Order: sequence, then C-alpha cells, then structure tokens
Amino acid sequence: MDCKTVKKTFRVVGIKGSGAFSNLGTEIPKLAQQFLNRLDEIENQSGTEIALFEPKRDADHLEGYYYVGIMVNEPLNKVPVGMNYFETTQDYVTTRGRISNIGTLHNILLKWADEQGYKRDLESHIIETYHPIENDVEEVEIYLPIYI
Repeated sequence: MDCKTVKKTFRVVGIKGSGAFSNLGTEIPKLAQQFLNRLDEIENQSGTEIALFEPKRDADHLEGYYYVGIMVNEPLNKVPVGMNYFETTQDYVTTRGRISNIGTLHNILLKWADEQGYKRDLESHIIETYHPIENDVEEVEIYLPIYI
C-alpha cells in the first residue's frame, strides 16, 4: 500500500448531515443517494464523489457532522438550494484502495502517519473521494489532515 503526503485543494458542493459516529456507515450512504438525485443542479462537476468528516477527537466525542457531495472544477457562482459550496486547502497523509477495505485503509494510514512523526490536525476535515472501477468495484482515496 502506498502512503504519502500531499498538499491539496478540494472544491466541493455538498449537503451537510450529522449523527452519531457509530451510525455514519448507514447514514452517509442514505444522504449521498439523496444528493446524487440532485446532481443535475450542479455546474462544473468533476465527476468525483466526496465526503468530508469532522474528526472524532476522543472517546467522549460521540456525534459529529459530515458533508456528502461532488468535487467541482471551478468556484461556483450559484449554489443549489440546501447545498453548500466551499474550498479547503490542507496538508494530508493519503492512501487509496478498495472501499471494501476502508477500515483497514484508515488504520494503516494512521499507523504510517504516526511512524513518520506527523501530528494529526483534528480541527480539519477527514476527506474521502470515491472512484468506481470495473465490475461494480469502487476505490476510496483517504486524506487525513496533518500539521507540517
């Protein structure tokens, strides 16, 4: 598995949701489906689906917010009703693999970042981008924010 550091800017149009961290595995796909039904309202789409998550800071942090959306190529002048547009630029540690291994990917990336001496930025969003490949298989690219 290839882990690396990058500085990246994300331009995102999305819908905000919130809930218990323990329920995000079911809540996020539901909100993503609602969002995808409105894709035709968004200009300058890149075609890459994205989710941004509030980091879980500690064991007592039980609920958080998130965004599901799509990356766009240019800043938007007109944002559809009920959606948000924002840009974020950050330093990240990142890796990519099959979405069916998402938990393992997160753990490997966390371990690698720690071994490299990176400190996580718990005030910035964790980002995942989703990339369909052949035969209904999907890959996920994970970006964990760090301090450089």
